[in-house]
Formats: sequence, structure tokens, C-alpha cells
Amino acid sequence: MKSFLVLGLGRFGTSIAKTLSSLGCEVMGVDRNMERVKNVLGFIGNAVQANTADENAMAELGVSDYDCVIISASGDIKSSVLTTVLCKENGAKYLICKASDDLHAKILEKVGADRVVMPEKDSGERLARTLVSKHITDYIELSDEFTISEFVVPKEWVGKDLVSLQVRNKYGISVVAVRNDEDISLTIDPYRKIEKDDVFVALGSYDSFRKIEKMRR
Repeated sequence: MKSFLVLGLGRFGTSIAKTLSSLGCEVMGVDRNMERVKNVLGFIGNAVQANTADENAMAELGVSDYDCVIISASGDIKSSVLTTVLCKENGAKYLICKASDDLHAKILEKVGADRVVMPEKDSGERLARTLVSKHITDYIELSDEFTISEFVVPKEWVGKDLVSLQVRNKYGISVVAVRNDEDISLTIDPYRKIEKDDVFVALGSYDSFRKIEKMRR
């Protein structure tokens, strides 16, 4: 089970925290506003009130215990940058930060953010779903049922082809593109042997992609 520390429980942070929790992850939420903390307590494992820009408060959160730390508050740039620095100093394994603009993003990268997102480009739910699966590299929700996902091919598929695997019948997905390094092919040869570095872009339900992900466990 992956564990996440979400710092900032505004709309974006709450969306991430709730989605991660619904996908079976361990989630701790933190916000300086007690009302926001109370609003998520029924949806995630735990949440506490704390000032993430305070050195002592951050030391007590056990930042290094989590697989990933997400700093989802970006309105106060000074506080956002300071929180990022404190997370790195406290041993954050993987740090994702929300930025308000391109300049803010550059500053966050300079002080140690492993990944920077901006709300115009990444919804909280989309980010959460890609985080749960280390093999699904991108995710676009088309409707409540169907998605387009980009994923690394399972080891069991290498050396086989789409026809013999019967991916549409067995897994309920339709492969629409294949990426290998910088080469992308939109013309799918169903008899082409799958290579270990292939990344498939496919259409299907989210449950279908979860089935593929479970093959790796």
C-alpha cells in the first residue's frame, strides 16, 4: 500500500486526498485551517491541523515515512517554497508541488521539487490515479466509464503480439498507439512482437487498466 502526505486541503488537495484514499492508499492530510481538516476526516485515514511553513511542525509530521509528499497549496508563494525546503530537509522521498505560474514552478524545481503541477494542466483526480500505478504514466478521463491511459507493457506480454494476447477480449482495452523511446506509431500492426520498452496508449475502462496493473503484483 502506497502512503501519501498531502499538505494543503483546498479544493485541489482535497480532490487528491479523497481519490487516493478511495483507491486504497494510506493518506494523511494537513492544513492550517481546522475547518478544512474536519471536512476530509470522513474520507481519508487521518488529518491534522498544522502550519507547514513552521520548522518544528514539519519535523513532527514524519515526512520521510511517506512514499510521496504533495504540497497542494500555492497561493502564498513564500510559504509554498519554504514548505518545499522543509520537506526536503526532513527527508521527503518524492515531492510533488503545486505551482501558481511558470515562475513559481521554476523556483520550486530549484529548491528540490521532484515534480511540479499546475491546476490548469493537472486535475487532482488525474494526478492521484497516475500516482497509484507506477506503470500507468498518464491518464485522461473521457467519461465516468472510459479513459485513455498510457502504460508500460506488462513483462508477460513481451515477445507476443496483440492477436495472440487478445487484449480487447481478455482485458477490455483497445490499443490506439505505441511509443518506444521517442518513436510513436499510430498505425497498429496486431502481429508486431511487443518489445520490453513499449508504452501503449489505449482506450478502456479504468477497471480494465487496474486488471493489467494487478498482473505486476
